[in-house]
Amino acid sequence: MRKADLVNKIADKTGIAKVDVLVTLEALFKEIKESLSDGENVYVRGFGSFIIKKRAKKIGRHIKKNKAIEIPEHYIPAFKPAKVFVEQVKGKVHSMPE
Repeated sequence: MRKADLVNKIADKTGIAKVDVLVTLEALFKEIKESLSDGENVYVRGFGSFIIKKRAKKIGRHIKKNKAIEIPEHYIPAFKPAKVFVEQVKGKVHSMPE
């Protein structure tokens, strides 16, 4: 499902104009990104948590030059689904399209 499909479904179920749904969805995504950029996790009860994970410094390899490089410590965004969310998906997904 793409963002446009999500907007259409929400608009159909709620009766809210598609433009308003799109603006709201974009505002939600923007706030989540800004919070994570500021180092603040976002928790949505019953859905999941958008969190920041710390990746430790490590040694990698530049394949073309066959040279070791140091990858510095950095942070990445991650999503941890709520238990209720995981159980719902486990019970309903029959086969994934390939």
